[in-house]
Order: sequence, then C-alpha cells, then structure tokens
Amino acid sequence: MLTGLLDGLFSGISIGSVLLLAALGLAIVFGLMGVINMAHGELMMLGAYTTFVVQNVFKSFGSPWFDLYIFFALIAAFVVTALFGLILERGVIRYLYGRPLETLLATWGVSLILQQFVRSVNWVLVTGIVLFCLLFFGALQILSRRANFDRIRNWAIAILLPLSSAIAGMTGIFLGQTYKLAMTRPWFGAQNVDVTAPKWLRGGLPIGNFQLSYARIFIIVLTIACLVAVYLFLNRSAWGLRIRSVTQNRTMSACLGIPTQKVDALTFAIGSGLAGIAGCAVSLIGSVGPNTGQNYIVDTFMVVVVGGVGKLVGSIVAALVIGTTNYIVGSGVLSNLFEPIKPLADFFTFFATTSMAKVMVFALIIVFLQIKPAGLFPQKGRTVDA
Repeated sequence: MLTGLLDGLFSGISIGSVLLLAALGLAIVFGLMGVINMAHGELMMLGAYTTFVVQNVFKSFGSPWFDLYIFFALIAAFVVTALFGLILERGVIRYLYGRPLETLLATWGVSLILQQFVRSVNWVLVTGIVLFCLLFFGALQILSRRANFDRIRNWAIAILLPLSSAIAGMTGIFLGQTYKLAMTRPWFGAQNVDVTAPKWLRGGLPIGNFQLSYARIFIIVLTIACLVAVYLFLNRSAWGLRIRSVTQNRTMSACLGIPTQKVDALTFAIGSGLAGIAGCAVSLIGSVGPNTGQNYIVDTFMVVVVGGVGKLVGSIVAALVIGTTNYIVGSGVLSNLFEPIKPLADFFTFFATTSMAKVMVFALIIVFLQIKPAGLFPQKGRTVDA
C-alpha cells in the first residue's frame, strides 16, 4: 500500500512537471498581455510531433546518434513552436489586445485549424502554403517600399490574397494529380504515433519495492532546468527587465522608451517555445495525437489561475498539487489506501478514473477560488487597482 502511494506521488509529480512546463509559458503570456490562448495545448502538440520527426531522422543515423536525439528534439521543439507563436502573435493576437473574448475565440479557431492540419498535412499542402506565403508576403514586402503604400494597402491585400490563394491551390492540385499518392499521403494521419525513448531513458531506478522511471526523472530535471532558465532570463537579462516592466505598467514602460510591441512578440514566442518543450516531455510518457494538447489545456489554465496570474512560485505549487492530486485520485491509490474505512474507500473508488478525477479536482478548485479568488499568490501593487 505504501509502495503504491509512493509510486503515485512520483508519477503525479512528473505529470505536475509537464503541467508546470506548459503553465510557465501560459502564465507569462497571460500575465503580460491578458491573452487567453486556447491554442496553447496545440503548441504542445506541435512540440510533440516535432520530437517524433526528429526521432525518425536520427533513426537513420544509427544507435550512437539515436541515443542523443532527445536533446536535439528539445531544441527543435522550442524553435518550431516559438516561431509559430511569433507568427501567431504578429498575424492575429496583436490586433486583439484588450479584447480577451476575441482572443479566446480567435485562438480557439487556431487550435481547431492546427488539429486538422496535423491530420491531413502532406507535401501538396506544405508546398501550397509555402508558395502562398512567398507570393502574398513577398509582394506586400515589395509594395511596402512605395511611398503611397499606406493608401493602396487595402487594395493590394484585396487583390493579392485571392490571386496568391488561386496560384497556390492550382499548383497543389497539379502536383497531386501528377505525383498521385507520393505527394498526397498524409505525414501523420488521424492515428496516434509513438515516440521511442533513448536507451538511457528506458527502465527505472530501483528503490525498495518499486522503481523510479528514468523518463519521468528526466522530465522532472528538465522542468527544474527550464525554471532556472526562465528565472535567470526574467531577473538577470535586459529583455527580462523589460518584460517585467511592461507586466507591471505598460503605459509607463512605453513612455520610458521600452518597445512594448517587441516585448509582446518576444514574450509570446518564449511562452510558445516552453509549450513545445512540454510537448517533447509529454511524448516520452505517452503516444502523440492530434488531440494531445486538449488533454492538458484545461489543467494548464487551472494551474495559472490557482497559482496567481504571472506568479512563478504560484505556478510551481499549483502544478505539483493539481498534477499529483489528479494522478493519485484517478489511479485509485487513495481508494486502496482507505480500504479499511469503507465510506471513504467507496467515495474515492467513484472518482478512481481519469475523467472523474478531473471533475473532483475542478470542484475543489472552484471551492478554493471562492475563498481566494486571486489565487495562491495574488498580484500586489498599483496594477491590481488599474
């Protein structure tokens, strides 16, 4: 019984570490910009699929290189999701600041697009997207050099958008008909894919009657490293100082010459990159699919709200508590622990599934927020009253 409890605690802490990795980026973005990013879970999914692609690339290199692929996958997942986050912020989010409902709806739409994208992405689709971007944005860049660009901007977009879409679409149709299956076969499909951990992450460290999974230990160490890196960046770098300044008072920061738009873009990119790293960690403890992000997005938002918006310490405590509670209740550890006390055992047995454990945790969070609506570590200072 004690062995099961210790195993449940360790597994719960590792799940909490994944939630913390995802919540770090979400807390920074939400705390700085007030943006409710419903596509954050899909950024985790992109990081997980990037890990899968890097794994397949390194398989062709043989055993010595394959054992090191996880480090390259972490870098690739961060870069890919950070770039996508930057594009999302520059293309969508920056037009919706100060309108949280619109950002929620827009990013929810982006999340649905990304889910369908990974189900159907193939060479034809990628070629069409790349060609459209080259034609549309390239033409806009050339026209922006004209002195009267501001006057003709709307007309240029109205003409270039359908024209570029038509050219890209016709090219995709031509390639699909010419190369048939080779170009139109989906890369991933709707089914889940599995990521194989390197040899040194398989198995576990035996302690007494149970063992600590090497993969979960790696996730916990990775989370600690990311925490230290984020802390040092926010407190020891010039851009970290700018981010904290904009978080506390955007108007005054702009008056002091801080480029708030660049700070917004950098913050969103970093938050998205951290979600990609979380996706890489998720791929080590389960299969990866188009709906991977949906399994974590609600818990991630709960971590941010319970911990206190923009509070690093609060996110740490909330992630560990929520992750551990979810796993211990859902895995049936508590029902076994209270087996001698039948009413308690029956109560925890009723919640001893993954979905019902989430219901119980969500109910407890609702009760907690009635007592402390600002979270464990509420914001203090003038920004609270603004």
